[in-house]
Amino acid sequence: MTRKRLERKGFTLVELLVVVLIIGMLATLLAPRMFSGLGEAKSKIARAKMARIEDALARFQLDCGRLPDESEGGLEALLVAPPDLEEKWKNPYLKRSELEDPWGNPYIYVSEGEYNPGSFDLISFGADGQEGGEGENADIVNE
Repeated sequence: MTRKRLERKGFTLVELLVVVLIIGMLATLLAPRMFSGLGEAKSKIARAKMARIEDALARFQLDCGRLPDESEGGLEALLVAPPDLEEKWKNPYLKRSELEDPWGNPYIYVSEGEYNPGSFDLISFGADGQEGGEGENADIVNE
């Protein structure tokens, strides 16, 4: 038998382990950078959804002559006509999914705004769904 027949082509176990180690190191360095922008993107989506809700509230006010009342279910009035406004109310103003922030929590509607005196507040409590917080957990309020 010649020497060429005995030589096998392929990678050794050491070579494979070195490649796996290098890929693992790159993943640990790059993954946090890639996913750090995800929380910021969700905050921007939350603000965009708030703008759509504000638009729907403006159309509701134009059609019905007033904003929804918290005692009537608040933002639910954009989906189902309040009993006293059935004749003025026109179709659903939004889809139910548009009343949830990117983290799956419902937006909070306050008809007498604390953050926006003389108007209304829309609030998302961020990723943790609780008042207060920093970073991705920070509260987001309409302007």
